[in-house]
This record gives sequence, structure tokens and C-alpha cells, in this order.
Amino acid sequence: MSKRTLGPSIREYVVEAPDVARTAKAGQFIVLRLHEKGERIPLTMVNTDPETGGVTLVVQEVGKSTREMGDKFHEGDSILDFAGPLGEATEIEAFGTVICVGGGLGIAPLYPIARDLHNAGNKVIGIIGARNQELLFYEEEMRAVCDELIVMSDDGSYGRGGFVNAPLTEILEAGEEDVSRVWAIGPAIMMKVCAEATRPFGIKTIVSLNSVMIDGTGMCGGCRVDVGGVAKFACVDGPEFDGHQVDFDLLMSRQRFYHEEETCSLDRYLKEGAES
Repeated sequence: MSKRTLGPSIREYVVEAPDVARTAKAGQFIVLRLHEKGERIPLTMVNTDPETGGVTLVVQEVGKSTREMGDKFHEGDSILDFAGPLGEATEIEAFGTVICVGGGLGIAPLYPIARDLHNAGNKVIGIIGARNQELLFYEEEMRAVCDELIVMSDDGSYGRGGFVNAPLTEILEAGEEDVSRVWAIGPAIMMKVCAEATRPFGIKTIVSLNSVMIDGTGMCGGCRVDVGGVAKFACVDGPEFDGHQVDFDLLMSRQRFYHEEETCSLDRYLKEGAES
């Protein structure tokens, strides 16, 4: 339905999928396949519009399929498979004061959670950050659903310089806010650091695990994660889990399992494109 660029290699798509748009909730995701020879990739839904049937996705072009989507799929084109909504929805209720932390592309799935928490009557403190100003997006969208928004950039090119865990720690140490719950979504290392920042305060911290998924229904085991010493599947048991219970070191190790295959696939795609 529409396509726009949010930043370098970051694009927003609105895909017409009425059945998904009618039933999806914050925190859930879809699995899409571009064509018959395409791989299945999971993407978090950023927004849905039951009236138009539109489902909004934010995609970072890092591998073969996401690059191909950016290069070859435009407004008016069709995607072969669009399965969802999948996964468990975010638990939304009136908790009181909550902090929503988004790093990099994690800002996209964080937005609908912050929006629904705001609509449920919570005081929402938002913290978003990226490596630099160019990679920051959805600032105004987040500002509209947060009572307070802190913007960070690793290199100091915009907002406050530094990482998103710094203001999170400052707020908790100040003790001026009675924080009931924290959501942290972004790269695995960022979620790990945020979970460690909240651990001394005993504040439940929810993370969203985007580990490798294939079928999205719990059959392949590719997205297996260790939560509190118990094996869980991110696709059916999550994608949200208690960050204090997640074995992040194992998660990051598993995320590198298919690095060689992913690199080979992207190289082949780029070579074929250059030859054509």
C-alpha cells in the first residue's frame, strides 16, 4: 500500500492484510515470504488499521531478503505469504509508571507497546536511541504517546550522547519515580545491559527476543532460548520474556549460528544483481 524511507537502509511498509490487521495486538509479529524461492522472515507489526486492512512494518536491510524487499518491492506489488498475527501479545494494563526503552530498530516494536500503555492510563517515560542521528526514527510518534521522552545517540550527534541504559539507571537511582515495569527492546546486548540496570531495583523488565525464526509456530526449534533455565521458543512462548531470566550470552551465540549462510546468501544476491 505504501513504502517510505526512514533512514539509511531503514524502510517503512504498509501491507494490505485485512485478516491480520483486524486481529493483531501490540507485541505480535508476522512471518512473510516474498516469493516462491524466498526465505521466511519474522517482522514485528508496528501498527494496524482494521478499516484499510493495512499492517505497518519497519524493515532494516541487513540480509538477502530484506535487501531484496527494499530493491524490488514497491507500492502496488504483492508479497506471496504474510502469516500472522503470531506470538503472544504484550500484557497491557494500568501498571502506574512504566519506562519504555528502544534501541536502534527496536524503536519500531516499542512504539505500539508505549502507545497502548499510554492509552491504558500509564505514565510512560520513553527512552530511544541509535548509533547516530541518521538512524533515529519515530521520534515524533514516540513523543505523542510518552509523558516524557529522552532521545540518545551513541556518538552525541543528536539529543544526549551515550547509551540508552544511562538515563534508565539515572531515573531508577534518583528514586523520584515509582516505576512498576520496564520494557527494553533492541539489540541483544542492549537488552542485557538494561536488564542488569533494573535488576538491583527488582523492577520487572520485559524484553522482546527476535532470535532466528523459520516457521514461527514452534516446530523448527530455531528460536529456542533459555529463560530461567527452561527452554522456550521465542515464536510461541514469546517474543516477550522476563529479561532477568533470559540467558543473553546463549542467545547471542545462537544468533551467530547462521552467519556464514546468511553472508553467502547476501553475497550471491548482490553478485546476481551486479551481473544483471
